[in-house]
Amino acid sequence: MAATTAAEAAPGRRPAGRRGRLAPYLLVLPGWLWLAVFFVAPIASVVSMSLMTGSLTAGFTFTFETANYTRALGLYWEQILRSLAYGGLATLLCIALGYPVAYWIAFHGGAYKSTYLLLVLLPFFVSFVLRTVSWGFILADNGIVLGTLKDLGVLPGDAGVLNSAPAVVFGLAYNFLPFMVLPIYAVLERMDHRVVEAAHDLYAGRLQAFARVVLPMSLPGVFAGVIMTFIPTSADYVNATILGGTHNTMVGKVIETQYLVNNAYPLAAAITVVLMAVLLAGIFAYARALGTEQVMEVQAG
Repeated sequence: MAATTAAEAAPGRRPAGRRGRLAPYLLVLPGWLWLAVFFVAPIASVVSMSLMTGSLTAGFTFTFETANYTRALGLYWEQILRSLAYGGLATLLCIALGYPVAYWIAFHGGAYKSTYLLLVLLPFFVSFVLRTVSWGFILADNGIVLGTLKDLGVLPGDAGVLNSAPAVVFGLAYNFLPFMVLPIYAVLERMDHRVVEAAHDLYAGRLQAFARVVLPMSLPGVFAGVIMTFIPTSADYVNATILGGTHNTMVGKVIETQYLVNNAYPLAAAITVVLMAVLLAGIFAYARALGTEQVMEVQAG
């Protein structure tokens, strides 16, 4: 009787088992749909548009026009390289400024860690454009910084920073600094501080313990911070427009002009695809050089 009951109950449990196996896929389905609608579909649309010909009035036709890419590279290679250079410099500056901040909060913040993190995020409560404009006021020829230094005689009267490459790089680093601080802080905060104490017990100095223990274990945060900073800084155009002037145009401004002013959608889409391809190639090269497998092993360890 018991065997019969078990046999009769077994078929009833099979659907529950199948539902259990399908549950993870059903849970992740909304996320995949979101990515498909708002990520995959727009990218496919841009790639398709980059291979079209026509005009806004006559309409666009898919003709597999690869010459759009030749025109994009031939006309705007300088802006693409400038954007990558500005984004790379801003990312390096964010590492130089953000790592010490994240390290200090994680190891010395104490009970006020949340307050310090709030201060890091506080500029995000203000519009991105307003932050950039305010940075322009700070860097103005007679602004708070340069004006004061000129009054003190430290700088000559004709010294200026606005409408230059350093102004753009500083503005990018200022606006995207939290994207570097937060991932590094998250990794350092989860780190077992007893490992650092063990390094000191083994006669390692502070610098040696940092170089051999803390820095390798924080590489996942640095890796994430570089990706989260380099991509948006390279594609940004607001900082270059407000702080850099006309001779420091970045490729984002070119794409905006081609889309909204010239209505040259295929050319604008081709520039967009080229920028995405270059950024992806740079990220993959960076991941290969850093060794993502080693990074994940360090994080797991």
